[in-house]
Amino acid sequence: MFINLSRIFYFSKNNYKHLRPMDPADVEFLAEKQIVSIVPNFSLDKIYLISGDFGPFNPGLQAEVPIWIAISLKQRQKCRIIPPDWMDTEKLEAKKTEEQESKFFTEMPSKHYMEITQLLLQHASDDVPMADAIRTLVKDIWDLRLAKLRSSVDVFVKSGATHAKLNHLTLMELNTARPFLTKALEHMKLLRTNVARCSLGTVSQD
Repeated sequence: MFINLSRIFYFSKNNYKHLRPMDPADVEFLAEKQIVSIVPNFSLDKIYLISGDFGPFNPGLQAEVPIWIAISLKQRQKCRIIPPDWMDTEKLEAKKTEEQESKFFTEMPSKHYMEITQLLLQHASDDVPMADAIRTLVKDIWDLRLAKLRSSVDVFVKSGATHAKLNHLTLMELNTARPFLTKALEHMKLLRTNVARCSLGTVSQD
């Protein structure tokens, strides 16, 4: 992912007056469109939605649906949700170790790993084996990546560069980073403006 940070700064300062920035609720809305497997306890023919066709549904037979449908059915006790393959303690322990040992961001098993974890643990924790351990591991991975992101922003600001290449960041991570990234860019712009003014002042005196 190649990001022109100077353009992000310009956009955030000038265009956000007219366009509301994406917030965590927006990112979660996108995550709810991700597909999960369920085991229904009811019968229903195929349903046709704008996002695709889902079903048919038969008791005891696995079906795939968007997370928002799975949660709705779960709340009405109409299904059991099958957690994604990556929502496993061994796999998350391995991912945590990989993230710790790499100085770069590693590719996550889902671009919405944090949101999906929160949604499933909030609405279907009884369907997630070792739910507490899963919650802790995902939070540990999140904290590692956010610390790495803050460090990257610090290095970027100190370098005086205007572009940075960041791979494997998720939308929620970028959204969380916006406040301190924007603040860092504001400080950088202020410093450059002051340096330019000082330079012009020196030239005028000469």
